[in-house]
Amino acid sequence: MVIKVFVATSSGSTAIKKKQQEVVGFLEANKIDFQQMDIAGDEDNRKWMRENVPGEKKPQNGIPLPPQIFNEERYCGDFESFFSAKEENIIYSFLGLAPPPGTKETEKSDTKEEKSDAVEEKSEAMEKSEATEEKSEAVEETETHTEDRADEGAPEEAQSDQAPSEDQQENKEEHAVTGEEEKQEEGEGNEEVEEQEES
Repeated sequence: MVIKVFVATSSGSTAIKKKQQEVVGFLEANKIDFQQMDIAGDEDNRKWMRENVPGEKKPQNGIPLPPQIFNEERYCGDFESFFSAKEENIIYSFLGLAPPPGTKETEKSDTKEEKSDAVEEKSEAMEKSEATEEKSEAVEETETHTEDRADEGAPEEAQSDQAPSEDQQENKEEHAVTGEEEKQEEGEGNEEVEEQEES
């Protein structure tokens, strides 16, 4: 990929000359390969630049002024876009190039990746935590249902401990009746013994 910087080598405007020099100087200082394309001495370069600058980037008169920056056929931007990208340390993204290791732009992208990794880890931890909470809630519900069932059975057991069953009641009544009969028989026997002793 070749960065193309369209410039006017014989411009009468000092503002345009300064902007061109700033772009070219920055690219040279950062060892970014580029080609200067002169629009003052080459009509084809001028025509190609004017045709390939997007409509929204063209001034009101329709003729874009240099410097204009391209990456092969892809439009990158004008001086204002270049300056903003330089100030935000995203010049390589602006130019459509991969940032070299150790640049601020690389550090920013590494920081973004670390942040996104941290966010992913945090969301995974939250999901695990929610799953654990759901499991513990399910266990609590199961324990509650088990206790409820145990409580439902408990009154019956308590009732069986407190109140005798029908069989037990009948047995007690039989014992009571037989016990009275025995007492009566003993009593009759005692009366007979007393009568015999008196005689």
